[in-house]
Amino acid sequence: MTLLPRMRPAGEAPPPALVRMRIVATGLLVFMAATFFVSRALVPVHPGFGFVRAFAEAAMVGGLADWFAVTALFRHPLGLPIPHTAIVPRNKDRIGDTLAQFLRANFLIPVVIARRTRRLDVAGAIARWLTDPPEGAGGRFRQGASKLVAQVLEGLDPARLGGMVKAGIGARLRETEVSPILGQLLKAAIAERRHAPLLESAIRWAAKTLAANDHLVRAMVHDKAGSILRWTGLDTTVADKLISGFDKLLAEMAEDPEHPLRLKAEEGLDRLAWDLQYDRRMRERVETMKNDLLDNPAMQRWLDGLWEQARGALLAIARDPERAMAGKLGDILRQLGETLQHDPRMSRTINRFVRRAAVGAAADYGDGIVKLVSETVRSWDADTITSRLENAVGRDLQYIRVNGTIVGGLVGLVIHSVDVLL
Repeated sequence: MTLLPRMRPAGEAPPPALVRMRIVATGLLVFMAATFFVSRALVPVHPGFGFVRAFAEAAMVGGLADWFAVTALFRHPLGLPIPHTAIVPRNKDRIGDTLAQFLRANFLIPVVIARRTRRLDVAGAIARWLTDPPEGAGGRFRQGASKLVAQVLEGLDPARLGGMVKAGIGARLRETEVSPILGQLLKAAIAERRHAPLLESAIRWAAKTLAANDHLVRAMVHDKAGSILRWTGLDTTVADKLISGFDKLLAEMAEDPEHPLRLKAEEGLDRLAWDLQYDRRMRERVETMKNDLLDNPAMQRWLDGLWEQARGALLAIARDPERAMAGKLGDILRQLGETLQHDPRMSRTINRFVRRAAVGAAADYGDGIVKLVSETVRSWDADTITSRLENAVGRDLQYIRVNGTIVGGLVGLVIHSVDVLL
């Protein structure tokens, strides 16, 4: 029979500090028991041993009482099914629910989160880290974080992850009505004359295309002309006149911004911008074209390739963060840090965003976190929760045993002294 609490299963070894304190507490109790029996035998030799016996006797009682109380929290003392012992294993589900509700009521509420995050300067910390990354710990943190990111990216199924990314992009594109956006962009481009180079390029392209395919025009005129025109060779003359006229027309349109046909083209673009924004049939046609494009296998392959390129770039940065920080990305990040340091308005915006994000997360996911804590504790078996709680607070409980032994001995000594004086 031993006064040491029963050990937990293999693989759940207690920390060394807990083992040492347990040995100290139990050793002190055994020492008091030995002192009691020795001093009891020596009382007839000298009355002073009565004080030693009283101290050891009370210390032994106090130590035993505290040993029983501490042990009863986690298991049945000496394996005996005494009522109201093994409190933690018997009430682990209630402990999990109570802990979860305690977290929800005292930490995961928007008011508390907002109050705690109001003093946080996230933007300032980011700015200092980006402009002057700390040596040593900062480098180890950067390397560790990069290694973790690389392992996560490599460990995830590329096909499945790529499919999720592609599905997410596709879903967002399908939810977004692009016709009004295109109409607004076109209207803004026309208002700022940014469409002019595009229109001129289209005119020049038409001129080059006509020059490269004039034989098709000649063949068409020859086929449509009557036999008399072909016999007299007038079909060639007509074809030359047509080609020359188109060339001249396109050249004039390219050189004269106020050309009537060019103005007509601009009117058509302006009308197209209006239709894209407000015409129901036009918007439906654009949406149909968008969905057909997204369903096209070529578009799906392009999205796959886009994800692979992004994944490759992220892996390259994660595998060699120092090189990435030394390149253009590092310059951009350092510039961002300097901007945050010298732009209080941006810093306030970032801190406000972080605060609102934290408050929103607490409001949206607080119940989920509470449920996770409760279900996790419920899923543990009795030995697991006992060992984990005892590892967390067991050292302090062993101090209670030591204190109970000493305090009990002092109380016994005082009582014996009073009894002798009276």
